[in-house]
This record gives sequence, C-alpha cells and structure tokens, in this order.
Amino acid sequence: MTANARDTDHPNEKLYTIGTVSKLTGVGAITLRAWERRYGLVEPIRKESGHRLFTRAHIDQINRITALIGSGMRVSQIHPEMLRDETADGSEEHDREWREYRSGMMAAIIAFDENRLEEIYHRVLSLYPIGLVTNRLLTPLLVELGDRWEQGKDGVAEEHFFAFYLRNKLGARFHHRGRPDNGPLLLIASLPGEYHEIGLLLFALAAHDSGYRILPLGANMPLDAVTSAARKSDCDAIVLCGAIEPARATLTQDLPALVEKTRVPVLVGGLSSVDSCDEIGRAGAEVLGKDIDHGLKRLREILG
Repeated sequence: MTANARDTDHPNEKLYTIGTVSKLTGVGAITLRAWERRYGLVEPIRKESGHRLFTRAHIDQINRITALIGSGMRVSQIHPEMLRDETADGSEEHDREWREYRSGMMAAIIAFDENRLEEIYHRVLSLYPIGLVTNRLLTPLLVELGDRWEQGKDGVAEEHFFAFYLRNKLGARFHHRGRPDNGPLLLIASLPGEYHEIGLLLFALAAHDSGYRILPLGANMPLDAVTSAARKSDCDAIVLCGAIEPARATLTQDLPALVEKTRVPVLVGGLSSVDSCDEIGRAGAEVLGKDIDHGLKRLREILG
C-alpha cells in the first residue's frame, strides 16, 4: 500500500478518519502524520480532497508501533519492513503469515478488542492444528505479553485480558475433547503459587493429541494433595507446570516428598523447570523444559 492509494481502491473495506484512529490507538494526529512523513511507517489512503483514511490493517500497524516503542525501541529504529507484508514465497512467506497473525492479535490485545481477537483466533484454528498454533502464535504472544508486564504501563491489564480470553477458549476445547479409553494417564497440575493455567491447558491439549489420557487438577495445587490424587487415580505419571520460580520449600521439601511417596515419574515443565532445573533434579523429578514438543518427547522416553 502506498501513500498514493485512494479510497476507491478499497470499496469493500471499512475506512477510518485520522481522528477516529487517534481515539482507537491513543496516538495523536500530529504523531501519526510524523510517522508517515518523517519515518514512512504508516502510509494512509488519500481521498481526492487529500484527507487521510486508514484501514484496520493500518490500525494494527499503529498499535504494533506503540508496542515496539513500549518495548524500548526508538521510533527511528523501527523500519517499515517490520510492519508491512513481505513479497517472499516458500517458507519465508509462511513465516510472514505467522508474523501477521501475531501482529494482528497483539494489536487487538493492546486495544482490548475482543471481536478482532476472536476473528483472528478462529481463522488460524480453522487452518492449522492446535500444536502448530501454540508454537507459532500463542506461545510467542504470551512471551511478548510477559515482557510488556515487566515493563509496566498497560502490560498487566493486557496480559490479564488475553489470559482470561485464552483460558476460556482452551478450557472449552479441553472440555469437549474426545476421551480415549486407553493410553497412559497423566495427572497434570500447576505448581504451588502458580495461578495461571494457560501453560497447563496447552500442554494438556498437546498431550491429549499425542494419545495420553489427562486428569487435570488446575492451578496452585499443594503437592501433598497431588500425592493423594496420584494414589487414588493410579496415574502413570505426574506433570507439574509453572512459569514462576517455585518457593524454596516447594523445591527442597514438598517436591522431594512427592517423588518419594509416589511410584510414578514426576516431571516439571514450563519456565519454572528452566529457572530451577538443578533443584528439580536434586529433588528426584525430571525436567521437561518450556517447549511442549520437547517435553512430550521426553515424556515418551521416560514412560517407554
């Protein structure tokens, strides 16, 4: 799209005035004009009168620019290639497609636009399996939102907004899954102090697709309760998930006690397993890491 594009070139697309875009993005009209003239970042459509008009893709671009600035980049460091389509084919084109999905969803999250988020989410899932969507879209988004959380500003609200949305979507998908009669039974729970269930749900769905039966216990699960549930359910393995650093007592007392009292493998995945790898090993548990595919491969090796 170039600055010479006209509104007549987009007959079936909703167009927005610069004032409306300023309200939607929080970026002032003067700044938008500067991004166009000085840096060539946003190239609006021009009416015959010369007034600027913007598409939804422009709004996604603008929100992406604010996200990059919020991450610490200067506007002069942002290049148009970061924001617009690339004319490549093969795997490079495939990568571009995923970048577009991520950029669009991040823009929707920043704008707290659930309708736009829903539109992109369902489009991607109609085209690709959940495992690929997790690796190429959801996990990178969660990582970026975590970075924005640490930087303050609106990152906390954005992360909560997307986490609530995604938890509902993944929970519904998990609830309506088919339930196999055979396959190893995994008892899956979040570590004590871990209140987010996104990682747990993503792993549970991927494990289910790999043929495992799943018994989920949810977030912030005391490990002594896990011991009792493992005994009653006769599970084949225990998988604990977390994205935060576990408490010292969890690593030095509760986890070793769980390993000792259960006769099945105990495995820990997520960022917690990366941050506390040595302590988990000393407790007698196995480390799965934060990559789901790698974790499932390791799980298969352990269970034979």
